[in-house]
Amino acid sequence: MKSLFYLNKYLIKYKWRLLLGTLFIVASNLFGVYMPEVVKNATNQIVDFANQGTTAFSYGEITKLAIYLAGVYVFLSFMKGVFLFFTRQTIIIMSRLIEYDLKNEIYNKYQALDMAFYKKNRTGDIMNRISEDVSRVRMYLGPAIMYTINLIVLFVLIVSFMLRINVELTLYSLVPLPIMSFLVYKVSSVINKKSELVQRTQSGLSSFVQEKLSGIRVLKAYNRGRHFVNEFEEETYNYQVASLSLAKTNALFMPVIVLLIGLSTIITIYIGGVKAIDGTIDTGIILQFIMYVNMLTWPFASVGWVTSLVQRAAASQTRLNEFLEIESEITEVENPITTVKGAIEFKNVSFTYPESGILALDNVSFIIPEGTTVGITGRTGCGKSTIANLLCRLYDASEGEVLINGVDIKQYSISALRTAFGYVPQEVFLFSDTVANNIAFGIKKREVSEAAVIQAAKDAVVYKNIIGFEHGFETEIGEKGVTLSGGQKQRMSIARAIIKEPPFMVFDDCLSAVDTKTEEQILSNLERIMKGKTAVLIGHRISTLKNADQILLFDNGQLIEKGNHTELINLGQNYAELYQKQLVEREN
Repeated sequence: MKSLFYLNKYLIKYKWRLLLGTLFIVASNLFGVYMPEVVKNATNQIVDFANQGTTAFSYGEITKLAIYLAGVYVFLSFMKGVFLFFTRQTIIIMSRLIEYDLKNEIYNKYQALDMAFYKKNRTGDIMNRISEDVSRVRMYLGPAIMYTINLIVLFVLIVSFMLRINVELTLYSLVPLPIMSFLVYKVSSVINKKSELVQRTQSGLSSFVQEKLSGIRVLKAYNRGRHFVNEFEEETYNYQVASLSLAKTNALFMPVIVLLIGLSTIITIYIGGVKAIDGTIDTGIILQFIMYVNMLTWPFASVGWVTSLVQRAAASQTRLNEFLEIESEITEVENPITTVKGAIEFKNVSFTYPESGILALDNVSFIIPEGTTVGITGRTGCGKSTIANLLCRLYDASEGEVLINGVDIKQYSISALRTAFGYVPQEVFLFSDTVANNIAFGIKKREVSEAAVIQAAKDAVVYKNIIGFEHGFETEIGEKGVTLSGGQKQRMSIARAIIKEPPFMVFDDCLSAVDTKTEEQILSNLERIMKGKTAVLIGHRISTLKNADQILLFDNGQLIEKGNHTELINLGQNYAELYQKQLVEREN
C-alpha cells in the first residue's frame, strides 16, 4: 500500500469531490437502512391484525397500511438511488480526472528522461505502464475507494441500528464477520504477489508484440513468422498461467463471504426465533435483522474484489513509481541562457555510453568557428554520431566540455538549445501523419505557411516525389514512413530540419540512401541555405564533405586528422587513402 501514497497529492487536489461523494454515500445508506424499519413495522402490524382476527374493517386497515408502507418504501428506495447516482458522479469522475492528470504527468516525465533511459527500457513496457498500469490505478481511485467508503459507512450505520434494537441478537449475527476479515487479510498478500507477476508478464507480452510489429518487414523477409507465432504462444501461455492463478485466488473470496453471510442469516433466524417464541422481541425484528445482514452481503462480498483492485493498483503504482522516481542525467541549471549562438568547441571530450559501457569518444578536441561548415567522417563506430548526440544534449560528455560561444553547453536552456539546432539523425523517423505535418514537425503549427513547406521540400529535392503522390502534401504516410523509399524518408527529414532555419545544423549521414545526382542537388541547395550558419556534416562519402571549411577524420573514438579537403589530400595519409578508395569504387 505504501506505493499508493504517491496518489495522495491527487486526492488532496480533488478533496472536495471526494468529500462530497462521501456525504452522498452517507445519505444514500441512511435512506437504505430505514427500509428494513418499514418492513419491520409492516410485519408487526400484519401480526397484530392476524391476532385480532380477520374482519372487513381489518382488511381495509391492512390495505391502507400496505399503501402507506409501500409509498414510504418506494420513496426511500428512490432517494437511495438518487444519492447513489450523485456518488458515482463525484467519486468515479474524480478517478477519471486523476487518471488524466497521472497520464499527463507520466508522459511529461517520459519527455524529460534522457536517451539512456530509452536504451535501457523496452518500448512495450513503457507503453504498458502509461496505459494498463494507469487504468488499474484508476480502478483503485474510483470503484475501490467508493466501495470501501460505502462498506465502512453501511457497516457503522447497520451495526448502530442493530445494537439499538437488540445487543445480544446483534452479537450473534455478526460472529462470522471477524473470521471473514481474517481470511481477507491472509489472501490479500497472496493476491499482491500474483498481481505483480501478472503485470510483469503483461509488460513482457506488450514488448514482444511491439518489437515484432516494428520489425515486420525483416520478420517476413526472413520467413520467421511461424517461429515467432510459437514464441508468442509461449508468452501468452505464461500470461495465461499467471492470470488464472490470480483468478483462482480471487475466486475464493465470493463463496467464502457468501457462506459466512448465509451463516449469519441462519444464526439470526434461529436466535431471533427463540426470542420471538419467548416473547422478548417482535417478529418483525427477525425480518429486520435478516435484511440488515443481507444488506451487508454485497459490501462484504465486494471486499475480495476491492482487495484485488487495491493490490493490483499497488503493484501497478510500484511500477509507475520506478519511472517517476528516475532522475534524468540531462538536467537544467537555474536561470539558463536562452540565446544560443557562437562557435562550437569540444574540449578534451570523452564519452562512454552508460547502457553499454562502450567508449565512443576519447579525449577529443576541436573548434567549429561560427558560420562555418565542418565535415566529420571515419569508419563505422568511430564516434561520428556521438558528436551529434552531444551537441543536441541527448547525452552529456563523460569527461571534458562541449562549449558554445565559450560557455559550457550545460548552462543553456535545453529547450532553447534544441530549438537552435536543425538535426537530421542517422535513423530517420517519420510519423503516421501527412507529408506536410511531418516536414513542419519542428515548428509551431500556427507559424507554418504552405509556401515554407513547399520551399523546404524543394530544397531537399523531394518536391517532385510529393506532388506525384495521390494527395500531394496531404498524403498520409504509414508508421515510420513505411510507404516511402529510404531516399524519400531521408529527404523529408532534411526538409524538416531546414524549414526551421536554425543557426546550427547537424546532418548525420543523411544522404546515404540517395543517388549521386540527387546528392549534388541537395548539397548545392544546402550550401546556399547554410550560409552564415554553423553546420556539421557527418558522412562516409568524401563527396558529401569535400566542400566543408574543415574536415575531421575519426578512428576508434579519436580525432586523427583535421584540415580542409586540399590540406588532407596533400597530407597523403588516412583521409587521402580513403578518398582514393572511394574514387576507385565510383569508377567501377
